[in-house]
Amino acid sequence: MTQIPIKFAHVVYRTRRFEEVIGWYETVFGARVQHQNPAMAFLTYDDEHHRFAFLNLAVVDPNGTPETDRRGAVGIDHVAYTNASVRELLENYAELKEKGITPYWCVHHGLTASLYYADPDGNQMEFQVDAFADDGCSAFLRGEQMGLNPVGVEFDPEDWLARLRAGVPESDLLVRKVHEPVSPIRGFAAFA
Repeated sequence: MTQIPIKFAHVVYRTRRFEEVIGWYETVFGARVQHQNPAMAFLTYDDEHHRFAFLNLAVVDPNGTPETDRRGAVGIDHVAYTNASVRELLENYAELKEKGITPYWCVHHGLTASLYYADPDGNQMEFQVDAFADDGCSAFLRGEQMGLNPVGVEFDPEDWLARLRAGVPESDLLVRKVHEPVSPIRGFAAFA
């Protein structure tokens, strides 16, 4: 690629839980509906015209199998969003937890510390913070430590948040000090 994208634009999801999914994104992202009709909705959380689009499969594909109880049957694997700091990542975690929304996987990949969530359809997303500045994440991917554990080590966000609030520097949390135990990959299989 000669022209690298400079920002995340939007993602489109297919859903059979149209209203529930829209409400979830309004709660989690503070998103607002830009346009909605029975078949689709466009939402944004900033000055972009839309960051999310939802296709209502009950309208778009009315004869399809209504697999609303089988999470992960519709949608995509996951979309990643980068937070500015560990504090931002963990304070967002605390706020969402108060609203009954918790991550299904908390893992330090080495290059990122990541919290994975799933919306009502099982669409998965990663909220992450880079462990390194500049080219450090790319260097980590190419380096020996990535080979030791390419998945990551799980962590307890409650512990990290308590340590952060007690004055532990963010940089102490960002360095993955252990490479074991290797976390099992969590996500789609848990919803299928």
